[in-house]
Amino acid sequence: MLPREGIFKNATATSIIGNDELCGGLPAFHLPKCISKSSKRRKIHVFVSSACATFVILGIVPVMVFLYLRWLKKKVKEPISTSMDDSCPNISYRALLKATDDFSSMNLIGVGNFGSIYKGILEENSTTVAVKVLHLVHRGALKSFLAECEALKNVRHRNLLKILTVCSGVDHQQNDFKALVYEYMENGSLERWLHPNPTPSHKNEPTRTLNFFQRINIAIDVASALDYLHHQCHIPIIHCDLKPSNILLDAEMVAHVGDFGLAKFLLGSSSDTVANQTSSMGIRGTIGYAPPEYTMGCKVSREGDIYNYGILLLEMFTGLSPTDDTFGDNLTLHSFVAEALPERVLEITDRIPLQERENHPNPSCPRHWLSESDGRFQECLVTVYNIGVVCSDDVP
Repeated sequence: MLPREGIFKNATATSIIGNDELCGGLPAFHLPKCISKSSKRRKIHVFVSSACATFVILGIVPVMVFLYLRWLKKKVKEPISTSMDDSCPNISYRALLKATDDFSSMNLIGVGNFGSIYKGILEENSTTVAVKVLHLVHRGALKSFLAECEALKNVRHRNLLKILTVCSGVDHQQNDFKALVYEYMENGSLERWLHPNPTPSHKNEPTRTLNFFQRINIAIDVASALDYLHHQCHIPIIHCDLKPSNILLDAEMVAHVGDFGLAKFLLGSSSDTVANQTSSMGIRGTIGYAPPEYTMGCKVSREGDIYNYGILLLEMFTGLSPTDDTFGDNLTLHSFVAEALPERVLEITDRIPLQERENHPNPSCPRHWLSESDGRFQECLVTVYNIGVVCSDDVP
């Protein structure tokens, strides 16, 4: 480095020719600036740091992209939110055993084709529930369990029975165990209200009766549930077994359609029949309620549910089951009502709403319903029966 002091103050008196490695000095010497070792080290450090940062960024970006894609894939695979209560996850066999007092006969509230239903109280939150224990030894029970889970997991309607959770595991003897846990319906099934059959342990209970307006409201509730299943679900659902024992009443006497063990999804928007769903279990539904075409192996359809509804409507207002001893040979509930329309509707109507009208115990009942000379009560009955007869026609 060329000094700037002493003789080097005078550029004209000093010659530096031949010293090519010199630097610094006065500007008159036209030499390059001197670079110290510390400056070189700083430049090298900056370069190395920049290079490292670049490599780190290039390494992190692919990792972040990979993790994001993994998270996105996992999110897509997560199950769709269902009607099962998120606060009540899958429950254990032990918890159900305790809730129902070891599935005590005192807690048995119903028996169906594929399972027994028990009343229970969950220890965790003291919630009263109905527990349907599947009889897995019965043919079709497992299929019924899967069908009900599939049908109910993505539906939500005030007139559908809500499934809270499921139990799928083994019992104390290491046998397969499956159960469905529902909201408990305080007023039981419509079947018990239409056809009370008191057991010895319930002899002292008051007789349950349904007045005319309660029957109308229940009929509307069930129709609303069917409309939702058939026309408002993303994939329409055919219930296939609509009957009084599958309609449950809550504390406010609001009807809830339950038991979707035979339910089927309606595939294809251009057809009203379920694709590739010819029954493998004989008659799909219950004798007396199943439409005639099902007995011939036809595919299930919306019209089949409507037939069920028509028979249900006739049963609710006549008080007669379609399998009642009154019917036989060529007489059916459908023809029994059709032949009485319109003049003899009062003759075929259940005595309970008729007695209620005569005795008028309900102060909220409109005054015109109490008048024998007013024909509105009979007109309403004729309308209801006409709907039931049309819905339950033999031809879809």
